[in-house]
Amino acid sequence: MNEVDCMNKYNYLIDELHILDDEIISYGKDKFKLELSLQYRLKNKTPGKLILVTAINPTSSGEGKTTLSIGLAQGFKKNGKDVMLALREPSMGPVFGMKGGATGGGVSILEPSLDIDLHFNGDIHALTSANNLLSAIIDNHMYFGNELNIKDVFWQRALDVNDRSLREVKTKARDDKFTITAASEMMAILALARDFKDLKERLNNILIGTDINGKDLFVSDLKCADSLALVLRDAIKPNLVFAKEMVPALVHAGPFANIAHGCNSVIATNTALKLADYVITEAGFGADLGMEKFLHIKQPHLYTKVSVVVVVATIKALKLHGGVTESNLDEPNIEALSKGLENIEKHLENIKLFGLNSVVALNKFDTDSEEELQFLRNWAKDNNLNYGISEGYSKGGEGTEELAKLVEKVAQEPAKFKKLYSNEENHEYKIRKIAENIYGAKDVTFSHQAKKKLNQYKHLEIPICIAKTPLSLSGDPKLKGRPRDFVLEISDIKVSLGANLLVVLTKGINTMPGLNKHPRALDFKLDDKGELI
Repeated sequence: MNEVDCMNKYNYLIDELHILDDEIISYGKDKFKLELSLQYRLKNKTPGKLILVTAINPTSSGEGKTTLSIGLAQGFKKNGKDVMLALREPSMGPVFGMKGGATGGGVSILEPSLDIDLHFNGDIHALTSANNLLSAIIDNHMYFGNELNIKDVFWQRALDVNDRSLREVKTKARDDKFTITAASEMMAILALARDFKDLKERLNNILIGTDINGKDLFVSDLKCADSLALVLRDAIKPNLVFAKEMVPALVHAGPFANIAHGCNSVIATNTALKLADYVITEAGFGADLGMEKFLHIKQPHLYTKVSVVVVVATIKALKLHGGVTESNLDEPNIEALSKGLENIEKHLENIKLFGLNSVVALNKFDTDSEEELQFLRNWAKDNNLNYGISEGYSKGGEGTEELAKLVEKVAQEPAKFKKLYSNEENHEYKIRKIAENIYGAKDVTFSHQAKKKLNQYKHLEIPICIAKTPLSLSGDPKLKGRPRDFVLEISDIKVSLGANLLVVLTKGINTMPGLNKHPRALDFKLDDKGELI
């Protein structure tokens, strides 16, 4: 990154986005934060169109959702449109684990990608510190007399590293657990807070545990919310970087979509909506998880509703859902491709359930055969689908111009959004509504522990956040395509009152992932100057 490029980026913020100098906080030469005062100054400005990018259920071949999101924004800009990205910031867990970074790929990439992948502007470190400060305050209160008579502690410690050995720990004070920071309630709070005042209110509302009489205890009882907010004072400010081709991107907050709600921050998205005519954002993993949670949990806090949903797929991923093994992925296989389409067809049905319009976006690879590409074109035409191809990875905006035109066109069409449940409805009804309608389950079963907590918190009128494997529509990661006649097993319920969510844990879900057999942590190489090789 040369000095001219860095100066151009700073000038772009002022000259093109009309952000004031005192609203910009520079983190080095090519990373920025924006003051919260910006969203107050723009409060009367009409928000732009919101484009939500989601995907089929992920596979080992990768779908390239972030790459396509960035490429699509490059295509909008190539077409002369005023566009901005609003994306999640990466966790170091996946960066050093199996999945890798989350800044796109090829020429559809955020810059500086390595800085963004590794403790970007200190946000996740701040969240981890605030999380563990609260744990320390709880233990300290119990050590010095325990005036609140704390008996059971629900709050868990956090770390932004995949470490299965920390799932169950025993300290001198009590038995405890670690959650990866991206799945913590602290992350969800930062992602959902509308402003600093709302952040403080949410921190006060965190349920930390119960006393000897079974009474709920909150952070407000410990009177430490201001200290937690102090640690997060800078983290709540959205980060701004650029993708290649000078596309601005607000990259802020990164809750996982399988064990949290999977969306970037409300503050970042709302800010982008006031700065651009078109905002492209994404929701984690497939539409069964990230999109559903975006629409029920995040959208109510936004200035506008989603105008169009873009569903990302690749031919390789569809063939994996159709039963092909990884070793045969590069071979044309129309039969497997046809069978794998069941997965994306279910996601498209789900989008219709919400009353929204959709575009199918194929991330094109050089290995895709013309026979397979033509098969997909025919399938889309026969089913009257909006269908486009992205070559953003290799061509940037030039490879997504036509896709961008299609998405823009569909975004102008009327939609009649409707929720699948209201927060006031019975919790079990809400869980069944998602499991049966979105996942396709034939039934839902609840453990004794889950039933007990559902009854205990039946008075709460809050959305649900189901923690489930992203690899399948079902709760079994091995069931590809479109599973039918399966039962979703609910093992436990966690109440996150700061985030205002009822977290529903399905069987086998861990909130602290482990490293895979050969993690990416073993593959990084640096030269003697600290540069990545």
